[in-house]
Formats: sequence, C-alpha cells, structure tokens
Amino acid sequence: MRFFLLPILLLAVAACTGLPQGVSPVRFEPARYMGDWYSIARLDHSFERGLTNVRATYALKADGTVSVHNRGFDPKRCSWKEIEGTARLQGPDDVASLSVSFFPLLSGGYHVIALDTNYQWAMVSGPTRGYLWILSRRPTLDPKVTARLIDKATQLGFATQELVMVDQNKQTC
Repeated sequence: MRFFLLPILLLAVAACTGLPQGVSPVRFEPARYMGDWYSIARLDHSFERGLTNVRATYALKADGTVSVHNRGFDPKRCSWKEIEGTARLQGPDDVASLSVSFFPLLSGGYHVIALDTNYQWAMVSGPTRGYLWILSRRPTLDPKVTARLIDKATQLGFATQELVMVDQNKQTC
C-alpha cells in the first residue's frame, strides 16, 4: 500500500512547484532579481487576503538559496503580517523558476513569466493559474505597463477579471 501512496505524494508535491500548462518562465540573472518587490496586483488567496502595502524582499544566501521575506499590513487588525522562507532554483541558474518554502516539506512554485529588461517590473505565476502577481520595484507601476501585463496574463489564461489591485499607501487603521 505504501508503494502506491508514494507516487501520488510525489505527484502532489510536484504539482505544487510546477508550471501551468502553456506558461514558461523567463531567463534571468538571479542577482539582479534580488531586493524589494512591491505587489501591484494579484489574484486573491488566503495568505494575502485583505493586506495592503504588500512587499517581498529577496536576498541571495551563501549556499545559493534565496531568503524570502514577505510583509503586508492588515488594516483590520492594525498590524503587520510577516513570514520568512527560502527559495531554490528548480533548474538552470538562468531560468526564473523557483520553489519557495515557508514551512518544512511544503513548497510552492514561483515562476517569473514576464520581466522588464531593467528588472523594474515582473509578472509571477504560481503552480496553477490560480496564482498571479504583478510586481514592481516601486510602490506604483505605470498604468500602461500594468495594462500590458494584464493583457499578457489574459492571453495566458489567467482570470485577470479577478485581480486585486494592492493599495501600497494604506498603513492606518
């Protein structure tokens, strides 16, 4: 019985870090991607629901992994929510496909599917089309760029009509 459960468990874990069909990660330079990224828009999910001022900070570690620090303000509770994790490249060093873990033995896919040549904005998919983020190095992003990214996400089959625009200016209760 255990032998039958192992392949199912492996498939479930792989599905958490995989890519949606028809979506490809971009090539990138990991060192240039490090630093702060502000969430401009995202598909709603429980771990960021209701948060404003959402930001992720990435830093390369000596062992080649990436430290991940996610932070957002919860105006209902008048407090910041933060979580630390670790990311690992899933393949070649120049392909923007990572697995991110905030809890032992549980990883999620993080795939950069669009990236500015100057690393000023990015669009990221999770393991399914239920996860999508538009990120910027600044708390705001040119609306024309946002519109282009939303169009691209729509073409890739993401439910862009459900995108949540993240308020980066609300830190009061």
